[in-house]
Amino acid sequence: MLTRLFGSSKRSLSSLSEQEVLALAISNEEDDGRIYMAYADALRASYPNSAKVFEEMAEEESHHRQMLIDLHVERFGPRIPLVRREHVREFPERKPDWLIREIPISEAREQAQAMEAAAERFYQNAASRTTDASTRKLLGDLALAEKGHENLARRLGEIHTPDDVRREEDQTAHRQFVLTWVQPGLAGLMDGSVSTLAPIFAAAFATGDTMQTFLVGLSASVGAGISMGFTEAAHDDGVISGRGSPLKRGLASGLMTAVGGLGHALPYLIPDFVTATALAIAVVFVELWAIAFIQNKYMETPFFRAVLQVVLGGALVLAAGILIGNA
Repeated sequence: MLTRLFGSSKRSLSSLSEQEVLALAISNEEDDGRIYMAYADALRASYPNSAKVFEEMAEEESHHRQMLIDLHVERFGPRIPLVRREHVREFPERKPDWLIREIPISEAREQAQAMEAAAERFYQNAASRTTDASTRKLLGDLALAEKGHENLARRLGEIHTPDDVRREEDQTAHRQFVLTWVQPGLAGLMDGSVSTLAPIFAAAFATGDTMQTFLVGLSASVGAGISMGFTEAAHDDGVISGRGSPLKRGLASGLMTAVGGLGHALPYLIPDFVTATALAIAVVFVELWAIAFIQNKYMETPFFRAVLQVVLGGALVLAAGILIGNA
């Protein structure tokens, strides 16, 4: 309400005094150092070499922070104004610690580079807005310091994560992605696509009513999705197995189960029974081929074996549903 009445609570960069810009630089170094330590803590168990990179970057941020504090004390005294990045309109925001506890290794590397590049641009922008020689020099020095941080990140990466280590860490990240998202999602897609075939097509051929068939498919798909999601999340907390967050796995499994069933239930929104059934059967084979493709790409199952297992199994369930519906 106050923001709507009096405007944004954030100040513009051009409104900051030289002392406030220096205070902002100090708080920026503090925050970035904490973020790098959070990255190190999040990655230490699975990626110890990359964790060392972020630890040393955090130490470097602490060193520059102390240099900035010494400069502030020399020029303006010991009282540092409270100016943080969230108080300045142009300054990019950072994620809090609790949002980066399970950050992927590739995203951590990209975020580190983006942080330093954004900080460098910020100081260059601030320097271009002032005509005071000492302020311009101060901001230019800060921009060079941030550029030095970016080079340091690259240099530390070369020391602690050479190509062979990085490849190993990337493989670990890929394996974690498969365990957390692909495997539960694939299990859900298979269950939703195959297990709902019999009730949907049995209802279709028993009633000949497209709307009734759709309602059967909708209830079967949603019910199976809820059941699979809760089962996946509850049966393994991921601590011992290393399969990742149960919430993520439950979401992947539940959503893909529902999607698998809805794929061939939605065509029955078409009033014409023959058209709806033909489209539903076509969707079934697309789903089964998609499952075979995912198995081949992420689970390294030979493609033709995956096709034989999935398509043959699905075709048998489909045939069973049609026979039961016509009985």
